[in-house]
Amino acid sequence: MPWTNKDYPPAMKNLPVKVRHKAIEIANAILEDGKLDEGAAIATGISKAKDVVADREKKKS
Repeated sequence: MPWTNKDYPPAMKNLPVKVRHKAIEIANAILEDGKLDEGAAIATGISKAKDVVADREKKKS
């Protein structure tokens, strides 16, 4: 079952909203591909989301 902005893994609960939304999107895509298990998808989603959001913020500056 894919995660949503209202139902997401506990590991994402303390993330800033922008990062959490992107992490959910990335983790769901990883799971859909079936290449990683749920735990790895969550960790990868969070890591990549932090990078994406930081890059966006840097470009705005």
